[in-house]
Amino acid sequence: MVRHPLAPEQIEAGRRLGAALRSARAGRSPAEVAAAAEISPETLRKIETGRMPTPAFGTIVRLSEVLGVPLPELASIWRTDPALSAAS
Repeated sequence: MVRHPLAPEQIEAGRRLGAALRSARAGRSPAEVAAAAEISPETLRKIETGRMPTPAFGTIVRLSEVLGVPLPELASIWRTDPALSAAS
C-alpha cells in the first residue's frame, strides 16, 4: 500500500486539532489522559504537537470521550480553514 503525502491543508488541520486537544486537556497530565484514552503518551504528544495530523478515528473518539469534547466539535475544528474564515 502506498501512502501519499499529506496536503498542506491536512497538516494545518492536524495542528488545529492538536491545539484544541491540548487546550481541552487543561491541567490534566498527558500520561493521565493517554491512559484514560488507552493510547500511549507518545501518541498523544504527536497528536497535540501536530506531528500526527491524521490520527485514527478510534483514537479521536476515545480522546473526545476522555476530554469531554463532543466529536462534532473536533470534526469542525479539523475541517475549519482559518484562511477561509478570514476571507468572508
